[in-house]
Amino acid sequence: MTALTPAAALAPQASPDDDGPPRASLDDDRPLVLALPKGRILKDAAQLLAAAGIIPAADCLDEHSRRLRFETDNARLDVIRVRPFDVATFVAFGAAQIGICGADVLMEFDYAEIYAPLELGIGACRVSVAEPEDMAATDDPQRWSQVRVATKYPNIARRHFARRGIHADIVHLNGAMELAPGLGISRLIVDLVQTGSTLKANGLRETEVIADVTSRLIVNRTALKTQPEAIGALIARFRAAIAGGDGASGRIAATGR
Repeated sequence: MTALTPAAALAPQASPDDDGPPRASLDDDRPLVLALPKGRILKDAAQLLAAAGIIPAADCLDEHSRRLRFETDNARLDVIRVRPFDVATFVAFGAAQIGICGADVLMEFDYAEIYAPLELGIGACRVSVAEPEDMAATDDPQRWSQVRVATKYPNIARRHFARRGIHADIVHLNGAMELAPGLGISRLIVDLVQTGSTLKANGLRETEVIADVTSRLIVNRTALKTQPEAIGALIARFRAAIAGGDGASGRIAATGR
């Protein structure tokens, strides 16, 4: 996986004629917005927020709540709860200035507008290749020139197989990837794997790990340049929470807002 560096994050902002996400819209009268992923990472993210001294409204952690935006104990910070695949897009387009995002999403979209300063150590899993058990024992991938792959990670899958000189014919699915080989849609799948139990239950074997994945703290690069004190204070609080220090008790800096 290509490292996400501060230098890349602070590259010159694209002009309005470019095809990338537009410059973030920042209003000094509005609170910062932190994007959180729904689903399995939310519980771990909630513990991290607590360690960082950030307390969102109680229903933020209730998966049954219909609200999507939540106030916190700090008037200068709101939280939004979105699909894990959408966190990076909200941050890249400046709708949220900061977020918690899986490295798999960063690999798939590779937004130049995002800076990922912190490895959070939560949401550990991996992006892997899997195929039916009865094929895995005799298959010889070195003989392939083309293979059909079902995945929600078309860019990751294409790059992975292209490095081996194999053309990946992608079937783009958003879920139930494990059904694809058995129903003849694809030969392989590329998917996120945590324990491997779902693969096993559906007659598949994990044959290769493309990348180990954990969650990252991500920042919109324009927000970092225009509000360095406020964003820097948030990054420092998360860094202190990870380290187990007591520096997470400070408040978001008002300077630069």
